[in-house]
Amino acid sequence: MNVSSFTAVYDACVLYPAPLRDLLMHLAMADLFQAKWSDMIHDEWTGNLLKNRPDLTAQQLAHTRNMMNSHVPDALVTDFEELIPSLTLPDPDDRHVMAAAIRGQADIIVTKNLKDFPASALAQYGIEAQHPDEFVVRLLDLAPEVVCEAVRLHRQSLKRPPKTVAEFLTTLELQEMPHTVTVLRQLSDRL
Repeated sequence: MNVSSFTAVYDACVLYPAPLRDLLMHLAMADLFQAKWSDMIHDEWTGNLLKNRPDLTAQQLAHTRNMMNSHVPDALVTDFEELIPSLTLPDPDDRHVMAAAIRGQADIIVTKNLKDFPASALAQYGIEAQHPDEFVVRLLDLAPEVVCEAVRLHRQSLKRPPKTVAEFLTTLELQEMPHTVTVLRQLSDRL
């Protein structure tokens, strides 16, 4: 994969936790790749957040969703629904993600639920499922300076509360990103 020459669809599970979503959004805005998602993916992560976080409102999440759509050009995949019934995955509820990846001509589905996207189901479409930790480490291999700048901008955007580099990396560890944190610790002077 060359920088800017691949497309990644974000599954709802990587958009649900704000720290991981914000990191992935800053990386998407760095033009290393084309990030994609669909309204169905938005509905899934926002619906789950509303169920589990009574302190959040539908309006707040609609604002976040709109900001995501406006900050990453051509991110929203449409007209994929007719593909859903023909797809087979271990969890039928994940077929919409695969359909969006196919229609969006994605190379990668970024997901924590790797077992739900087996290589045998994705290979015929040239798609690979990657855990966000593997995804970010690969980006660091491709373009460490660009990734570090995106991470620095993300960390500096945190105001409530602001985070030191060490605190930021601890937050990423809690998001199941151990390999990313290991690499970023080595580059911490750039963050």
